Amino acid sequence: MAVNADFAGRSYPPSGPYAVDAATLAAFAAAVGSQDPVHTSSEAAQAAGYRDVIAPPTFAVTIAQQCDAVFVQDPEAGIDYTRVVHGEQRFIHHRPITAGDSVVGTLTVDSVREAGGHAMVTTRTELATEAGEALCTSTSTIVIRGGE
Repeated sequence: MAVNADFAGRSYPPSGPYAVDAATLAAFAAAVGSQDPVHTSSEAAQAAGYRDVIAPPTFAVTIAQQCDAVFVQDPEAGIDYTRVVHGEQRFIHHRPITAGDSVVGTLTVDSVREAGGHAMVTTRTELATEAGEALCTSTSTIVIRGGE
């Protein structure tokens, strides 16, 4: 089954909430090699003007990909995940994701197009606190490789 182009423009209901804690942020910072203490020390983060430990900028992908899964796993979308290659990721940060945040994500399929026998799907996930404060807009493009 080919990727369903009718999904372009579709938004899914918000998913989550996803709890963000200092230990998770510190583990992510270590995994990406960040040595900035605002990612691991409440004291350093507060001294820099933040409420608590803040996430490295790319941490948003860990939540956005959980939101993307709703679309990718939708049988009507026609995506064979064994053929998916990550193409591009962009972030627009509205404020740092901070330990103690409870994040929800709303996924929209921005486009579905064919190129060179492959499907290119761009999704946009709006991450916000449960109270509605905007955190990050995460845009992802995946390539679903065509037939052999």
